[in-house]
Amino acid sequence: MPTKDNANLRSPEFIDHLTNPRNAGEMENPDAFVEVSNPVCGDELQLSLKVEDGRITDVRFKAYGCAAALAASSLLTELAKGKTVEEVRGITAQGIAEGLGGLPKHKIHAGDLAEDAINEALDQLET
Repeated sequence: MPTKDNANLRSPEFIDHLTNPRNAGEMENPDAFVEVSNPVCGDELQLSLKVEDGRITDVRFKAYGCAAALAASSLLTELAKGKTVEEVRGITAQGIAEGLGGLPKHKIHAGDLAEDAINEALDQLET
């Protein structure tokens, strides 16, 4: 029986992103590529972006870690694709958690990892 704290890991949104991840894989010649990790839990996320005229035209990820990290990475790519760089700056760990139907406290780090990755990638574009 699931605990109350793990109940959100069974939301339809979470299950959908976990079982049907969007935009997974590698990208040739990205405009930005970052690798971020959480040293506490060991989750890792590689994120690649293509940008044209200030808009994210393609985004790919490879994630290694818990189910929450995989689902959060998938949702991140969906939230970013097609948006302007300015719009993507508004993506937060909290927004990712909410988009997955909520995350328990011990899994909120998955949203943090995704937010860190997108912000580092956007910073890379600006340098």
